[in-house]
Amino acid sequence: MSNKEWKITINAPVTLGFGLMCVMAYVMSCLTNGLTNQMFFMTYHSSLLSPFTYLRLFTHCLGHSSLTHLIGNMSYILLLGPMLEEKYGRDLMIKIILITSGITGIVHYIFFPESALLGASGIVFAFILLSSITSIKEGEIPLTFILVALIYLGEQVYEGLFVADNIANFAHIIGGLVGAYFGFNLNK
Repeated sequence: MSNKEWKITINAPVTLGFGLMCVMAYVMSCLTNGLTNQMFFMTYHSSLLSPFTYLRLFTHCLGHSSLTHLIGNMSYILLLGPMLEEKYGRDLMIKIILITSGITGIVHYIFFPESALLGASGIVFAFILLSSITSIKEGEIPLTFILVALIYLGEQVYEGLFVADNIANFAHIIGGLVGAYFGFNLNK
């Protein structure tokens, strides 16, 4: 056995930074009895004259409704994020997070004006689909991608149509589509 000392390294700064921002947003929400979530970390139909409306289209992915919600999303983010960040780089990970958040925020604002949206689930689904096609070759579609898409996106379509819950299934589907889009276009 070697006498080499072990040290903790920051192996995925974007992933860790995103996770830390989500935790900070959750703590702030707890301390303000949900006020900061409502002001900054959830998107809902509000005046287009307010600059916060546009900010929330992107920051809603940082807010979470409960500790269970936060831990569920962070488990996937911390599991998949470092691998994707190593393969695709920091800049692209930031781009994927912002694009996924922006698209889900805009779609929610337009098509679901009666409800609010918060959480990183869309980004989780983008990471899941992107990670399932990290080793794609030209002219091939990995069977793992097909199975993951069927399982994860199929479940979201089913739940969106037949299960009455408080989950924004469309955000999961959009996130998955963003991840698939990037996966196919980056791995040509």
